[in-house]
Amino acid sequence: MQGLILNGDKNIFEVECDDGFIRDCSIKGKILKSNTAYYNPIAPGDIVDLDDASLEEEKGQIVSIQPRRNEYVRWNVKKRLPQLLAANLDHLLIVTTPDQPPFRPRFIDRALAQAEYQKITPVIVCNKYDLPAAKEDAFQEQLDVWEKAGYTLLRLSAKTGEGMMELAALLKDKLTALVGQSGVGKSSLINVLDNNVVLKTGSLSQKYGRGCHTTTKGALMHIMLDEALTGGIRDVTADIIDTPGVRHFLLHDISADNLALYFRDFLPYLGKCTFGMSCTHLSEKGCAIQQAVADGHISPLRYESWKRISEEIRNGTWED
Repeated sequence: MQGLILNGDKNIFEVECDDGFIRDCSIKGKILKSNTAYYNPIAPGDIVDLDDASLEEEKGQIVSIQPRRNEYVRWNVKKRLPQLLAANLDHLLIVTTPDQPPFRPRFIDRALAQAEYQKITPVIVCNKYDLPAAKEDAFQEQLDVWEKAGYTLLRLSAKTGEGMMELAALLKDKLTALVGQSGVGKSSLINVLDNNVVLKTGSLSQKYGRGCHTTTKGALMHIMLDEALTGGIRDVTADIIDTPGVRHFLLHDISADNLALYFRDFLPYLGKCTFGMSCTHLSEKGCAIQQAVADGHISPLRYESWKRISEEIRNGTWED
C-alpha cells in the first residue's frame, strides 16, 4: 500500500492511501534514518510505502519513502537544520506584495535561487496588486528585472480578483507549493481559488506591518477551482501545498562561490571571464558578469542582490 503525505507533525503524518482512506501514520522504527539530514524527514507531497500488516482503518505505519522528483528546502535557523517544505512539485509559487507586509526583493531572490538549485519551476506571484504601492516606480522596476531575467511573474489581487483566472490556469491539474513571508496572503489566495475552502487568514502587526503566522505547518489540499476562474468549466482541480509563512528565507546547501549558478540571468556569462569559473565577479579585469552589468544585460539590482546574498552566506548573517 502506498499513500500521499498531506501533512504531519513530529512522528504522525496524515496519509491519503491508495484504498481511499486517510490514515494517521507513524514512522516505523528507524527505517527513515537516512533522512536525518533534515529535522523533518517527510514533507507534504511525498509518496510513502505503508506496512500492510499493521494497517487499520484509521492508522498505519510508514516504512519507506519513494524517490522524490524534487524537494523544496530552506535552512531553519531555530532548529539549525534544513527543513523540508514540500516534495514532488510541478511549480513553486513565491508570493510577495508591494506592501503590507513590506516588499522584500532579496527574500524573492533567495527563494528563486533555492528553486533553481532544486530544479523546480518557480513563479513569482505579486498579491495585493491593488495597493497604491504597486504603482511606485521602484517596485515596478524590480518586477521588470525578474521578468527580463526569464521568470514568470503574475500580478494579482485576492481582494479584487485581478489576475486570479491566470493563476487558476497555471495551477490546473498540478501540484504547487506556496512560499512567502507571513502576511502576503497565501491563505487568502487559496480561499478565492476554491470558495469551499476556508483557511484562517491573519492580520498584520500594527507596529511592524508584518504578518502573523496563521499556517503553522505545511499541508497539501485538493481544491476544486471556482467555476468563475475557469471560464465556467466545472470540476477543474488543483493540488496546493500551503507552507508556513516565514520572515527570513535562508538558503540551504548553496555556497557563496556557487550562488551565481542559480541566478538565471548570470548563466549566459559564467565561464566566459578571463579567470574562467574561478572569477569572483567582484573586481577582476575581464569579468563577463561585471561587463554584462555595465552593458545592461544584467540588472544592477540583481547584481547587488547576488553580492549581498553571497556576503550573507560567507558571514552567516542575514538581513531583510
